[in-house]
Amino acid sequence: MRALLDVNVLIALLDGSHMHHDLVTNWLAKNLHKGWASCPVTQNGCIRILSQPGYPNSVPAAQVAERLAEATEHSSHAFWADSISLLHPGRMTWDQILSSRHVTDAYLLALAVDQGGRFVTLDRGIPIGAVGGASPKHLMVLS
Repeated sequence: MRALLDVNVLIALLDGSHMHHDLVTNWLAKNLHKGWASCPVTQNGCIRILSQPGYPNSVPAAQVAERLAEATEHSSHAFWADSISLLHPGRMTWDQILSSRHVTDAYLLALAVDQGGRFVTLDRGIPIGAVGGASPKHLMVLS
């Protein structure tokens, strides 16, 4: 299953000083043959966070974009357009989303389900039951 990498996973990959860099790099090395994906939400989030002046290893947005673009040129990468709506009937079970911080994660999980892939993240507590058609195979939490 192709893996849609969460913003936090992309950040850990691009920031060699990130506390999860080795974990994420090792996981990707073992799973690269299955392919990975990014989308506008994850690309934008990665560039935004890594270029924030308050980020510990802040890099100018142009440099982050260049590094991310280089990574996405790899043959194992696929770009998934943000092609679904959370408002589509049956897509979401809104009472399963317990806080506003789960909305983007649920969207990314829904996108992975729609594309026949899985969402790979460092975040715990993503409510699988919030996304129609999602099962444990659609979510990988790295730890």
